[in-house]
Amino acid sequence: MSVITEENVRGENLFQDINAENDDWEPTEIESMCMNCHRNGTTRLLLTKIPFFKEVIVSSFNCDECNWSNTEIQSAGRIQDQGVCYTLRVRTKDDLNREVVKADSATTRIPELDFEIPPFTQKGVLSTIEGLLDRAAAGLEQEQPARREADPEVAEKIEGFIRKLRRLKEVEEEFTLVIEDPSGNSFVENPAAPQRDEALVVSHFKRTLQQDSRLGLRADDDDDDVDEEPAPSDLDTMRGEVLAFATNCPECCAPASTNMKLVQIPHFKEVIIMATNCDRCGHRTNEVKSGGATEALGTKITLRITDVSDMSRDVLKSETCNVAIPELEFELGMGAVCGKFTTLEGLLADVKDLIVSKNPFICGDSGVSDRVAKLRAFGEKIDRIVAGEMQVHVVLDDPAGNSYMQNVYAPDPDPELTTERYARSFEQNEDLGLNDMKTEGYQENQENQETAGGSKED
Repeated sequence: MSVITEENVRGENLFQDINAENDDWEPTEIESMCMNCHRNGTTRLLLTKIPFFKEVIVSSFNCDECNWSNTEIQSAGRIQDQGVCYTLRVRTKDDLNREVVKADSATTRIPELDFEIPPFTQKGVLSTIEGLLDRAAAGLEQEQPARREADPEVAEKIEGFIRKLRRLKEVEEEFTLVIEDPSGNSFVENPAAPQRDEALVVSHFKRTLQQDSRLGLRADDDDDDVDEEPAPSDLDTMRGEVLAFATNCPECCAPASTNMKLVQIPHFKEVIIMATNCDRCGHRTNEVKSGGATEALGTKITLRITDVSDMSRDVLKSETCNVAIPELEFELGMGAVCGKFTTLEGLLADVKDLIVSKNPFICGDSGVSDRVAKLRAFGEKIDRIVAGEMQVHVVLDDPAGNSYMQNVYAPDPDPELTTERYARSFEQNEDLGLNDMKTEGYQENQENQETAGGSKED
């Protein structure tokens, strides 16, 4: 058993490289209490250096009374000046053998599965990529017996996800592993070190105030040195609160207030929800605007309605989106209904309201009997679709690419939902005002025009 002495510390022999030929090097053993049976067990500490990284402390506890064991790794150095993010593209089974140091403050993500392990939910570990996958699967399996009793459907979905997680070890397809650690003390091995690793991208970033607080570097109520941090942008402010501004009611023109909030839609993007409520006449309106730019490609979303439960799917319909129901030979152009974030049932109700209830050509004396009957029959078909009595397709065609329909099977593919990306036509770009929009060399052209104008005046 090795002993930590002052001579070791002065001689800088406390941390030694991992070397199989060093027979004299043994872990430090400390008697400590078992947290399972509360009797005494043994903790072994190994102080070592990871090549091309830094010093770490590997601890292992074992209790001879109840056979409970636990392992943990801690950084022996200080918290680094910057956080670190490792992005590894796993291409072969050899990549699964890479050594990994995952600190407890690190976030682990697999984007292809939309899977994330939040920080401080697991202890630090010295393992391999394969070991991280096994540990994640074991963590999900831990509560499966209780889930099967309480909610068998959820348990079955998690079981399917666990199988996907384990299939990653076969590396049938490439996948990405991201380890982001604000403390800067996590590490992913580069087998080609000191040469560059083509499959591994390492980036560093500056910690936020919240990350400093979680690492214990700043008190929650500590406002010192706030000026040294970058000031939050207007967009960050909008994400955290509801903004209100004065406006007029579109019905009675009385002073009213419009509320606005930036909302992140899961598996999609940010949108701006605006709502106006008039206290005088009771008029209410709500509208959704895309929080991002026009996409490079248009989006066509097709849903085959097979069950009444499809009516509860979330739908984002932008103001540039066309709505079609091919079985009813119905199509609603862009701008007919304002942008909305609602459910599929709510969208169909708006369509019925627009075509049947608010149609001026079927109201009063202006209504022709044949037209009235035809439109009312259309409204009845919408009611049957909402009730699940008709199986039809609902198509959202948005040239701007800013519309969305919920995938209830996420992160798995939805068998009834298809999403197509397509290049916009000249007419669609014209409708969106993109053909006459110039964003490159604008300043240079403006200066040339001013120079030409000055020459003509001379």
